[in-house]
Amino acid sequence: MSRSVPYVAGLALLLAVGAIILQFALPPEGSLDDGRIVALEGQVASLQAQQAMGGGLRVAYLDAEQAFKVFIEATADLRERVTEKASEINDLQNEYAASTISREEYQQRASELQAEFLDAQLTLDISTLERMIASDDFADLRSELVQWQERAELLSTEVKNLVSMAKMGVVDATEYQSRYTSAQNAFTQFDQGLTQVATVKIVQVARSIAVSRGFDMVLRKENVLIYQNQATLIDITDEVKTKITGYL
Repeated sequence: MSRSVPYVAGLALLLAVGAIILQFALPPEGSLDDGRIVALEGQVASLQAQQAMGGGLRVAYLDAEQAFKVFIEATADLRERVTEKASEINDLQNEYAASTISREEYQQRASELQAEFLDAQLTLDISTLERMIASDDFADLRSELVQWQERAELLSTEVKNLVSMAKMGVVDATEYQSRYTSAQNAFTQFDQGLTQVATVKIVQVARSIAVSRGFDMVLRKENVLIYQNQATLIDITDEVKTKITGYL
């Protein structure tokens, strides 16, 4: 089947050229002027170009995961604290596994670190949210962002209370764990909501680039492209990242 495609496409081109030739059927002897010859050559060249470009369809693709990294890179300084807390939690688990600290010490420190880790994650997301709200380029999404900001402020107060509770020593482990789980679930919802807003902006930017550059279609890259003809399938990921970086 694959070998028949060039044949069919070539046949279509041949028939199209034939149609043009019929349109330019030889007139009476001596009346064929240079202008009509040039026009004929131009139409044939146009058909050949369309054939080379897959019928004139212009297609681009976007690596959405790479584009989303712009939001991550914008708060790289705060991300270090998240990484540090994750590393401390891992080290504590290794210490406990090696029996170098008691169960009581482990539980106390684990409560502190899990609350601090959640606080670091929330602080990171709130910083991203504030950048988006402050940007005129997110004005069309500001009402939704402000709603998330109000929820984030309440959540931030609760998380900081959990940090204080853990540092002073958890008296009621059941109450602490219940409040921590509720805060963690609320953070997950907040993080997902923020991600959705960021995704909407990525789509908007990709669409505007597609329109300005005259693309007929923009595909979202999933995993790895097995094959890409760079002459006909264009990667606009870097253009999207550059534009959103300017927004933040």
